[in-house]
Amino acid sequence: MYSLSRILRRSRSYSFASTSFGAVSKLEEVSSCDKERVFKSSGLIYNKSQGLIRLYTTRNVFSRFFGINKLSSVADAGDKGVEEVKEEELSESEEVLPVSGDVTEGVAHNGSLFESELGNDVEASADDDPEIEVGHSKDGKTTKKRVSSELYESIVAYKSVKHVLEKWVKEGKCLSQAEVSIAIHNLRKRRFYDMGLQLWEWLRANTQFEFTEANYASQLDLVSKVHGLQKAENFLKDIPETLRGEVVYRTLLANCVLKHHVNKAEDLFKKMRELKFPTSVFACNQLLLLYSMHDRKKIADVLLLMEKENVKPSRGTYLFLINSKGLAGDITGMEKIVETMKEEGIELDPELQSSLAKYYIRGGLKERAQEVMKEMEGKGLKQTPWVCRSLLPLYADIGDTDNVRRLSRFVEENPRYDNCISAIRAWGKLKEIEEAEAVFERLVKKYNIFPMLPYFSLMEIYTENKMLAKGKELVKRMGNAGIKIGPSTWHALVKLYVKAGEVGKAELILNRATKDKKMRPMFISYMLILEEYAKRGDVHNAEKVFLGMKNAGYASQLMQYETVLLAYIKAKTPAYGMIQRMKADNVYPNKTLAVKLAQVDPFRKSPVSALLDE
Repeated sequence: MYSLSRILRRSRSYSFASTSFGAVSKLEEVSSCDKERVFKSSGLIYNKSQGLIRLYTTRNVFSRFFGINKLSSVADAGDKGVEEVKEEELSESEEVLPVSGDVTEGVAHNGSLFESELGNDVEASADDDPEIEVGHSKDGKTTKKRVSSELYESIVAYKSVKHVLEKWVKEGKCLSQAEVSIAIHNLRKRRFYDMGLQLWEWLRANTQFEFTEANYASQLDLVSKVHGLQKAENFLKDIPETLRGEVVYRTLLANCVLKHHVNKAEDLFKKMRELKFPTSVFACNQLLLLYSMHDRKKIADVLLLMEKENVKPSRGTYLFLINSKGLAGDITGMEKIVETMKEEGIELDPELQSSLAKYYIRGGLKERAQEVMKEMEGKGLKQTPWVCRSLLPLYADIGDTDNVRRLSRFVEENPRYDNCISAIRAWGKLKEIEEAEAVFERLVKKYNIFPMLPYFSLMEIYTENKMLAKGKELVKRMGNAGIKIGPSTWHALVKLYVKAGEVGKAELILNRATKDKKMRPMFISYMLILEEYAKRGDVHNAEKVFLGMKNAGYASQLMQYETVLLAYIKAKTPAYGMIQRMKADNVYPNKTLAVKLAQVDPFRKSPVSALLDE
């Protein structure tokens, strides 16, 4: 029987309060000493003197593991490890590579900041993918083949959901669950969220289509993506009470986390407990993700709750703990978590092995990393060609040019989309720009479609090397190729200009982008600019970006206020009314922020003035 206590190695001097759940910290009546002990034992980064560590980029490390990019109805089922991805299954929809790395660096070792946005599609596992039909060959082995969707093809061809559906019904064709599910799935993968939502809305208004809870969950998720979280909350109330179940609430919870709404996520979790829904590993993983971004001290509370509620950790939960240990530099603790995971029957797959190797490299244990990498390669690349996508960046991390070249040759002879992306990134890490460009050109030439991820991978190389001219030319090429310019591209340009020291032009890009009301810039794009202004002590522009984030619909959080206060401190300027502003935004300072507030308090008295004051 599993036990989180073996992971946490803590004393049991805690008790649980009532089942109400305003915030996780309110649920657990844990002493501060015990809480800190639990926190440290699980390897989670915590500095008592610093309080909250700004980790808004943590999402790029952990979101892939927790199924934040999935509907809750498929996320648990999809948490089964990495399966081979057939090259012919790839299209203009980007596959989200597994991500792990140092959150303070902003770019993970085999993922990118762009992937967190590209991966907001609802990805089902192969077992739940309505596009894949599972069968058995003569030798008894499981085989998979893609199932086409006439409805989806028609919608994409006509670019009109209403026209296609009216014609479909007029011709007497059946709108079955299978046909609709495949169409919705494909629309989501291609990021045609508005058309997917139109499909659901038309079905509700014009047919007797029998909606299931999963159908409503899908529609709610699309409402959130197209119209925002508030509209999604309103839609929840319109769902028939008999179908307003756990799956729907879990989907809304994932969207609250995705949009960084801490209070809404906590209130929704409380509501789920009041409705007597069982505490699921999906919901707990969402909270772990949320607190990894906003209040890491509460992570221990979630883990304690899981043990108390007998919630069995998923593979994603273990991977979260492995990364937490690895980021904290606790290699021994990381290995113990792996042992516990194996005892629970969860085997190491290439994604998990890749994370282990990464942290061995960071810990200076190059030989142990190489042993894991050899295990990943196994019997040979021809049997497991997909492991190249993980091995290439690892060899680049240790500066092993020979092995990067060896694997790149294999990738060239056996081209797979995901492996080519990793080859581009590996050459970028080794500063071999021409090699990276050569892989990029072969990949774009091979595919008739023009996927975004190769462009973003090359753009990151240009950004890291401050190659502004090449970066701008690449964006022009994207436009000429017919690639939709959106938040991911905006972020690429923002990062490019910020790295080049032209923060004003980076801000101008976001100002132009916000004129398109259909899409808003990424949270991280604003934060990159805000931090740069704060470092310069530019209070005026820092406040302007802060206001821009609010106007874009991002709720104010501790990290924004902390960054703005840094600008005031650098400028040695008092901040009038800052505490009142924070109260209005329902943001309450931690110890670190309280110290900064004191530094910019316009009414603070110096020691000398205090002596002279009568």
